[in-house]
Amino acid sequence: MTGEGRRARAAVFRVAAALAVTCGVLVGCESPVPFYRPGQGSPDGPAIGLGGPAPYLPPRPESVPPAVPVPAGRVATSRLYVAHGRVIDVLDPGTLQVMERVRAGAAAARIVPSSDSRRLWVVDRAHGVLVAVGVDGGERGRPVRVKGAAGLYFTRDGRDALVLSPRRLGVRDPVTMRARAAVPLPCAAGHADFTADGSALVATCPSAGTLVRVDLTGRRVTGTIRLPRGARPGDLRSAPGGAVFHVADPAAGGLWVVDARRFVPLGFVPTEPGARSLVVGGDGRRVFVVGGDVLAVVDVGGGRVVSRWPLPGRGPATPGGLSPDGSALWLADPGGLVYAVSTRTGSVLRKVDVGGRPAALCLQPGS
Repeated sequence: MTGEGRRARAAVFRVAAALAVTCGVLVGCESPVPFYRPGQGSPDGPAIGLGGPAPYLPPRPESVPPAVPVPAGRVATSRLYVAHGRVIDVLDPGTLQVMERVRAGAAAARIVPSSDSRRLWVVDRAHGVLVAVGVDGGERGRPVRVKGAAGLYFTRDGRDALVLSPRRLGVRDPVTMRARAAVPLPCAAGHADFTADGSALVATCPSAGTLVRVDLTGRRVTGTIRLPRGARPGDLRSAPGGAVFHVADPAAGGLWVVDARRFVPLGFVPTEPGARSLVVGGDGRRVFVVGGDVLAVVDVGGGRVVSRWPLPGRGPATPGGLSPDGSALWLADPGGLVYAVSTRTGSVLRKVDVGGRPAALCLQPGS
Protein backbone atom coordinates (compact mmCIF):
# COMPACT_ATOMS: atom_id res chain seq x y z
CA MET A 1 0.00 0.00 0.00
CA THR A 2 1.34 3.46 -0.91
CA GLY A 3 1.98 6.17 1.67
CA GLU A 4 -0.95 8.09 0.29
CA GLY A 5 -3.24 5.04 0.70
CA ARG A 6 -2.05 4.47 4.26
CA ARG A 7 -2.78 8.13 5.11
CA ALA A 8 -6.32 7.88 3.62
CA ARG A 9 -7.02 4.67 5.53
CA ALA A 10 -5.79 6.27 8.80
CA ALA A 11 -8.08 9.25 8.18
CA VAL A 12 -11.06 6.91 7.76
CA PHE A 13 -10.25 5.20 11.09
CA ARG A 14 -9.94 8.58 12.84
CA VAL A 15 -13.37 9.69 11.54
CA ALA A 16 -14.94 6.37 12.58
CA ALA A 17 -13.43 6.63 16.05
CA ALA A 18 -14.69 10.19 16.43
CA LEU A 19 -18.20 9.11 15.43
CA ALA A 20 -18.12 6.24 17.90
CA VAL A 21 -17.10 8.57 20.74
CA THR A 22 -19.74 11.15 19.75
CA CYS A 23 -22.51 8.52 19.62
CA GLY A 24 -21.40 7.18 22.99
CA VAL A 25 -21.68 10.64 24.51
CA LEU A 26 -25.13 11.18 23.03
CA VAL A 27 -26.41 7.88 24.36
CA GLY A 28 -24.91 8.58 27.78
CA CYS A 29 -26.68 11.98 27.91
CA GLU A 30 -30.12 10.47 27.23
CA SER A 31 -32.72 11.38 29.86
CA PRO A 32 -33.07 8.70 32.54
CA VAL A 33 -36.81 9.48 32.62
CA PRO A 34 -38.69 8.14 29.57
CA PHE A 35 -41.17 10.51 27.92
CA TYR A 36 -44.25 9.18 26.17
CA ARG A 37 -46.81 10.61 23.80
CA PRO A 38 -50.32 10.87 25.31
CA GLY A 39 -51.94 7.44 25.59
CA GLN A 40 -48.63 5.58 25.72
CA GLY A 41 -46.45 4.51 28.63
CA SER A 42 -47.50 4.12 32.27
CA PRO A 43 -50.15 6.61 33.47
CA ASP A 44 -49.82 8.70 36.61
CA GLY A 45 -52.13 8.19 39.56
CA PRO A 46 -55.51 9.98 39.46
CA ALA A 47 -55.77 13.57 40.58
CA ILE A 48 -58.42 14.26 43.20
CA GLY A 49 -61.59 15.68 41.67
CA LEU A 50 -60.39 15.48 38.03
CA GLY A 51 -61.44 11.94 37.32
CA GLY A 52 -59.23 9.44 35.55
CA PRO A 53 -55.50 8.92 35.08
CA ALA A 54 -53.35 11.46 33.28
CA PRO A 55 -50.72 10.27 30.78
CA TYR A 56 -47.24 11.74 30.46
CA LEU A 57 -47.01 14.84 28.31
CA PRO A 58 -44.71 14.92 25.27
CA PRO A 59 -41.52 17.00 25.80
CA ARG A 60 -41.54 20.52 24.41
CA PRO A 61 -39.14 21.30 21.56
CA GLU A 62 -36.04 23.01 22.96
CA SER A 63 -36.25 25.68 20.27
CA VAL A 64 -39.53 27.00 21.72
CA PRO A 65 -38.97 28.34 25.24
CA PRO A 66 -42.00 28.33 27.54
CA ALA A 67 -43.89 31.58 27.96
CA VAL A 68 -44.03 31.04 31.73
CA PRO A 69 -41.49 29.20 33.90
CA VAL A 70 -43.49 26.43 35.55
CA PRO A 71 -42.23 24.50 38.57
CA ALA A 72 -42.63 20.73 38.58
CA GLY A 73 -42.03 17.85 40.95
CA ARG A 74 -43.50 14.89 42.80
CA VAL A 75 -44.66 14.31 46.37
CA ALA A 76 -43.85 11.01 48.07
CA THR A 77 -46.64 11.34 50.64
CA SER A 78 -50.12 12.85 50.53
CA ARG A 79 -50.40 16.55 51.21
CA LEU A 80 -53.28 18.84 52.05
CA TYR A 81 -53.13 22.33 50.53
CA VAL A 82 -55.12 25.03 52.33
CA ALA A 83 -55.34 28.43 50.63
CA HIS A 84 -56.21 31.59 52.54
CA GLY A 85 -55.42 34.96 51.09
CA ARG A 86 -52.17 34.83 49.13
CA VAL A 87 -50.77 32.03 51.27
CA ILE A 88 -51.08 28.25 50.94
CA ASP A 89 -50.42 26.10 54.01
CA VAL A 90 -49.18 22.58 53.21
CA LEU A 91 -50.36 20.05 55.81
CA ASP A 92 -49.63 16.39 56.44
CA PRO A 93 -53.15 14.87 56.39
CA GLY A 94 -52.06 12.19 58.86
CA THR A 95 -50.67 14.44 61.59
CA LEU A 96 -52.22 17.78 60.49
CA GLN A 97 -48.86 19.41 61.07
CA VAL A 98 -47.96 22.34 58.80
CA MET A 99 -45.09 21.13 56.60
CA GLU A 100 -44.48 24.44 54.85
CA ARG A 101 -46.07 27.73 53.90
CA VAL A 102 -46.14 28.79 50.25
CA ARG A 103 -46.60 32.39 49.17
CA ALA A 104 -48.65 31.90 46.01
CA GLY A 105 -48.69 35.55 44.98
CA ALA A 106 -52.40 35.21 44.20
CA ALA A 107 -55.63 35.00 46.18
CA ALA A 108 -56.72 31.44 45.45
CA ALA A 109 -60.37 30.82 44.70
CA ARG A 110 -59.49 27.28 43.56
CA ILE A 111 -56.48 24.96 43.64
CA VAL A 112 -56.28 22.58 40.68
CA PRO A 113 -53.69 19.79 40.26
CA SER A 114 -52.12 19.69 36.80
CA SER A 115 -52.91 16.72 34.56
CA ASP A 116 -49.51 15.15 35.28
CA SER A 117 -49.71 15.86 39.05
CA ARG A 118 -46.36 17.72 38.96
CA ARG A 119 -47.69 21.15 39.90
CA LEU A 120 -50.70 22.96 41.32
CA TRP A 121 -52.47 25.80 39.56
CA VAL A 122 -53.90 28.58 41.71
CA VAL A 123 -56.97 30.22 40.18
CA ASP A 124 -57.31 33.85 41.32
CA ARG A 125 -60.65 34.99 39.96
CA ALA A 126 -60.62 38.40 41.64
CA HIS A 127 -57.37 39.45 39.94
CA GLY A 128 -57.77 37.38 36.75
CA VAL A 129 -54.58 35.30 37.03
CA LEU A 130 -53.40 31.68 37.08
CA VAL A 131 -50.24 30.84 39.03
CA ALA A 132 -48.32 27.54 38.97
CA VAL A 133 -46.87 26.28 42.26
CA GLY A 134 -44.54 23.29 42.57
CA VAL A 135 -45.89 20.46 44.71
CA ASP A 136 -42.51 19.60 46.19
CA GLY A 137 -41.03 22.89 47.26
CA GLY A 138 -43.38 25.76 46.66
CA GLU A 139 -41.46 27.18 43.68
CA ARG A 140 -43.74 29.65 41.93
CA GLY A 141 -44.16 30.52 38.26
CA ARG A 142 -45.03 33.92 36.83
CA PRO A 143 -48.76 34.80 36.83
CA VAL A 144 -50.70 34.13 33.62
CA ARG A 145 -53.30 36.79 32.93
CA VAL A 146 -56.78 35.38 32.22
CA LYS A 147 -59.47 37.97 32.84
CA GLY A 148 -62.28 36.62 34.99
CA ALA A 149 -60.90 33.08 35.19
CA ALA A 150 -63.57 31.06 37.00
CA GLY A 151 -62.36 27.49 36.59
CA LEU A 152 -59.52 25.38 35.22
CA TYR A 153 -59.79 21.86 33.81
CA PHE A 154 -57.51 19.46 31.93
CA THR A 155 -58.65 17.20 29.11
CA ARG A 156 -58.44 13.46 29.75
CA ASP A 157 -55.55 13.01 27.30
CA GLY A 158 -53.58 15.81 28.97
CA ARG A 159 -53.19 17.79 25.75
CA ASP A 160 -55.23 20.89 26.63
CA ALA A 161 -56.03 23.08 29.61
CA LEU A 162 -59.54 24.55 29.56
CA VAL A 163 -60.20 27.86 31.30
CA LEU A 164 -63.69 29.14 32.01
CA SER A 165 -63.97 32.92 31.85
CA PRO A 166 -66.88 35.28 31.11
CA ARG A 167 -68.73 33.94 28.05
CA ARG A 168 -65.83 31.90 26.71
CA LEU A 169 -63.95 28.67 27.15
CA GLY A 170 -60.24 29.20 26.60
CA VAL A 171 -58.10 26.36 25.23
CA ARG A 172 -54.49 26.60 26.43
CA ASP A 173 -51.21 24.71 26.58
CA PRO A 174 -51.40 22.59 29.78
CA VAL A 175 -47.82 23.43 30.83
CA THR A 176 -47.16 27.03 29.74
CA MET A 177 -50.82 28.19 29.58
CA ARG A 178 -50.22 29.78 26.19
CA ALA A 179 -53.56 30.51 24.49
CA ARG A 180 -54.45 28.13 21.65
CA ALA A 181 -58.11 28.81 20.90
CA ALA A 182 -61.35 30.09 22.43
CA VAL A 183 -64.94 28.87 22.25
CA PRO A 184 -67.62 31.58 22.68
CA LEU A 185 -70.30 30.68 25.25
CA PRO A 186 -73.86 32.03 25.38
CA CYS A 187 -73.61 32.77 29.12
CA ALA A 188 -71.11 33.28 31.97
CA ALA A 189 -70.07 29.81 33.15
CA GLY A 190 -68.74 29.05 36.62
CA HIS A 191 -68.38 25.26 36.94
CA ALA A 192 -67.87 22.35 34.55
CA ASP A 193 -67.26 18.63 34.23
CA PHE A 194 -66.53 16.20 31.40
CA THR A 195 -68.82 13.67 29.79
CA ALA A 196 -67.94 10.02 30.42
CA ASP A 197 -65.83 9.68 27.27
CA GLY A 198 -64.14 13.05 27.76
CA SER A 199 -65.27 14.30 24.35
CA ALA A 200 -67.38 17.17 25.71
CA LEU A 201 -67.43 19.59 28.63
CA VAL A 202 -70.69 20.57 30.32
CA ALA A 203 -70.69 23.94 32.11
CA THR A 204 -73.21 25.71 34.33
CA CYS A 205 -74.18 29.38 34.14
CA PRO A 206 -75.69 30.34 37.53
CA SER A 207 -77.10 33.78 36.67
CA ALA A 208 -78.73 32.52 33.47
CA GLY A 209 -80.03 29.27 34.97
CA THR A 210 -78.47 27.45 32.04
CA LEU A 211 -76.25 24.46 31.22
CA VAL A 212 -74.02 24.45 28.12
CA ARG A 213 -72.37 21.51 26.37
CA VAL A 214 -69.15 22.09 24.38
CA ASP A 215 -67.77 19.61 21.86
CA LEU A 216 -64.02 19.63 22.53
CA THR A 217 -63.01 18.20 19.15
CA GLY A 218 -65.04 20.62 17.06
CA ARG A 219 -64.63 23.37 19.68
CA ARG A 220 -68.25 24.54 19.48
CA VAL A 221 -71.39 24.63 21.60
CA THR A 222 -73.62 21.64 20.78
CA GLY A 223 -76.40 22.01 23.34
CA THR A 224 -78.02 24.19 26.00
CA ILE A 225 -80.53 23.56 28.77
CA ARG A 226 -82.57 26.29 30.45
CA LEU A 227 -83.71 25.14 33.88
CA PRO A 228 -86.98 26.32 35.47
CA ARG A 229 -87.27 29.96 36.49
CA GLY A 230 -85.30 30.80 39.64
CA ALA A 231 -82.78 27.98 39.25
CA ARG A 232 -79.11 28.82 39.84
CA PRO A 233 -77.05 25.81 38.75
CA GLY A 234 -73.58 25.66 40.27
CA ASP A 235 -71.21 22.78 40.88
CA LEU A 236 -71.84 19.65 38.80
CA ARG A 237 -70.48 16.11 38.54
CA SER A 238 -70.84 13.33 36.03
CA ALA A 239 -72.30 10.28 37.78
CA PRO A 240 -70.32 7.03 37.76
CA GLY A 241 -71.00 5.40 34.40
CA GLY A 242 -71.67 8.79 32.85
CA ALA A 243 -75.42 8.33 32.24
CA VAL A 244 -76.41 11.52 34.11
CA PHE A 245 -75.01 14.72 35.52
CA HIS A 246 -75.84 15.89 39.03
CA VAL A 247 -76.06 19.68 39.28
CA ALA A 248 -76.10 21.51 42.61
CA ASP A 249 -78.55 24.39 42.98
CA PRO A 250 -78.09 26.47 46.16
CA ALA A 251 -81.19 28.55 45.41
CA ALA A 252 -83.49 25.55 45.04
CA GLY A 253 -81.70 23.56 47.74
CA GLY A 254 -80.96 20.35 45.92
CA LEU A 255 -79.72 18.55 42.80
CA TRP A 256 -80.89 18.66 39.23
CA VAL A 257 -80.48 15.36 37.40
CA VAL A 258 -79.63 15.76 33.69
CA ASP A 259 -79.55 13.03 31.04
CA ALA A 260 -75.98 13.17 29.68
CA ARG A 261 -76.71 11.68 26.24
CA ARG A 262 -79.97 13.48 25.36
CA PHE A 263 -78.96 16.55 27.38
CA VAL A 264 -82.35 17.10 28.98
CA PRO A 265 -83.34 17.51 32.66
CA LEU A 266 -84.82 14.38 34.27
CA GLY A 267 -85.80 15.65 37.69
CA PHE A 268 -84.84 17.31 40.95
CA VAL A 269 -83.69 15.84 44.30
CA PRO A 270 -84.21 18.16 47.30
CA THR A 271 -81.32 18.00 49.78
CA GLU A 272 -80.69 21.08 51.94
CA PRO A 273 -80.87 24.87 51.47
CA GLY A 274 -77.64 26.24 50.04
CA ALA A 275 -76.53 23.04 48.26
CA ARG A 276 -73.36 24.33 46.66
CA SER A 277 -70.65 21.65 46.25
CA LEU A 278 -70.64 18.02 45.14
CA VAL A 279 -68.26 15.09 45.70
CA VAL A 280 -68.83 11.66 44.14
CA GLY A 281 -68.22 8.88 46.66
CA GLY A 282 -65.39 6.42 46.17
CA ASP A 283 -67.87 3.55 45.84
CA GLY A 284 -69.62 5.33 42.94
CA ARG A 285 -73.02 4.79 44.56
CA ARG A 286 -73.31 8.05 46.49
CA VAL A 287 -72.99 11.79 45.94
CA PHE A 288 -72.09 14.01 48.90
CA VAL A 289 -73.82 17.41 48.81
CA VAL A 290 -72.22 20.19 50.85
CA GLY A 291 -74.69 22.90 51.81
CA GLY A 292 -74.79 25.27 54.75
CA ASP A 293 -73.89 23.33 57.89
CA VAL A 294 -75.11 19.95 56.61
CA LEU A 295 -73.60 17.19 54.49
CA ALA A 296 -76.35 15.36 52.61
CA VAL A 297 -75.75 11.92 51.11
CA VAL A 298 -77.68 11.07 47.92
CA ASP A 299 -78.10 7.49 46.75
CA VAL A 300 -77.37 7.61 43.01
CA GLY A 301 -79.47 4.57 42.13
CA GLY A 302 -82.50 5.55 44.19
CA GLY A 303 -82.28 9.28 43.54
CA ARG A 304 -82.99 10.21 47.16
CA VAL A 305 -81.26 11.49 50.29
CA VAL A 306 -80.26 8.62 52.59
CA SER A 307 -78.33 10.57 55.26
CA ARG A 308 -77.96 14.11 56.59
CA TRP A 309 -74.93 14.79 58.78
CA PRO A 310 -74.29 18.06 60.67
CA LEU A 311 -70.93 19.69 60.01
CA PRO A 312 -68.80 21.24 62.76
CA GLY A 313 -67.74 24.38 60.91
CA ARG A 314 -68.77 28.00 61.22
CA GLY A 315 -69.97 28.67 57.67
CA PRO A 316 -70.35 27.14 54.20
CA ALA A 317 -67.76 24.37 53.87
CA THR A 318 -65.42 23.92 50.90
CA PRO A 319 -64.64 20.30 49.95
CA GLY A 320 -61.05 19.32 49.25
CA GLY A 321 -61.46 15.74 48.07
CA LEU A 322 -61.62 12.16 49.29
CA SER A 323 -58.84 10.23 50.96
CA PRO A 324 -57.21 7.65 48.64
CA ASP A 325 -59.31 4.84 50.12
CA GLY A 326 -62.52 6.90 49.97
CA SER A 327 -63.17 6.61 53.71
CA ALA A 328 -62.79 10.31 54.54
CA LEU A 329 -63.95 13.56 52.98
CA TRP A 330 -61.83 16.66 53.65
CA LEU A 331 -63.53 20.03 54.15
CA ALA A 332 -62.63 23.57 55.22
CA ASP A 333 -64.80 26.40 56.45
CA PRO A 334 -64.33 30.20 56.34
CA GLY A 335 -63.67 30.27 60.08
CA GLY A 336 -60.33 28.48 59.64
CA LEU A 337 -61.32 24.91 60.53
CA VAL A 338 -60.00 22.07 58.33
CA TYR A 339 -61.43 18.65 59.07
CA ALA A 340 -62.13 15.14 57.72
CA VAL A 341 -65.46 13.37 58.12
CA SER A 342 -66.16 9.66 57.76
CA THR A 343 -67.97 8.87 54.51
CA ARG A 344 -69.67 5.98 56.33
CA THR A 345 -71.00 7.68 59.47
CA GLY A 346 -70.42 11.43 59.04
CA SER A 347 -68.41 11.61 62.28
CA VAL A 348 -65.41 13.94 62.45
CA LEU A 349 -62.22 11.88 62.18
CA ARG A 350 -59.69 14.68 62.66
CA LYS A 351 -59.63 18.46 62.63
CA VAL A 352 -57.29 21.42 62.98
CA ASP A 353 -57.77 25.18 63.20
CA VAL A 354 -55.43 26.78 60.65
CA GLY A 355 -56.71 30.30 61.16
CA GLY A 356 -57.39 32.81 58.42
CA ARG A 357 -60.28 32.32 56.02
CA PRO A 358 -59.67 29.22 53.86
CA ALA A 359 -61.07 29.76 50.38
CA ALA A 360 -59.76 26.62 48.66
CA LEU A 361 -58.72 23.15 49.76
CA CYS A 362 -57.02 20.36 47.80
CA LEU A 363 -55.86 16.89 48.81
CA GLN A 364 -52.94 15.71 46.66
CA PRO A 365 -52.19 11.96 46.88
CA GLY A 366 -48.57 10.82 47.11
CA SER A 367 -46.84 9.19 44.15
